[in-house]
Amino acid sequence: MRHLNQGRKLSRTGAHRRALMRNLVLSLMRHGRITTTDAKAKELRRFAERMITLGKQGDLPARRRAFDFMRSHGAVKALFDEIAPRFKDRAGGYTRVIKFDRRRGDAAPLAVIELTGTSESAQAPRKKTTRKTAS
Repeated sequence: MRHLNQGRKLSRTGAHRRALMRNLVLSLMRHGRITTTDAKAKELRRFAERMITLGKQGDLPARRRAFDFMRSHGAVKALFDEIAPRFKDRAGGYTRVIKFDRRRGDAAPLAVIELTGTSESAQAPRKKTTRKTAS
């Protein structure tokens, strides 16, 4: 029985799993949107939302806890100065997981995980192009 054992193992050891989640959180904070397998995206959501909650606290102990997990001064600075203030009025649900496709090599289900409010349509609205007709 798996009582009180939460989280996915992802067929990895504990250290490998922590390193994987650390790298995925860093990529998500840097790029705002990443494509990974469905199981990894669902597990990543837990860690990413926890980091954004720390960013919303904004105090020194929260900054130290975020650095302890992410190990990147630049990412922690971006989290506290740019990412967390966007979510100051939101009580949760900072990420969105969208099922995407199947990976070509092994047909693993892929998903896109992104920070809410940073989709391509929200970042840069596309301009309508008009076609010139041949006269």
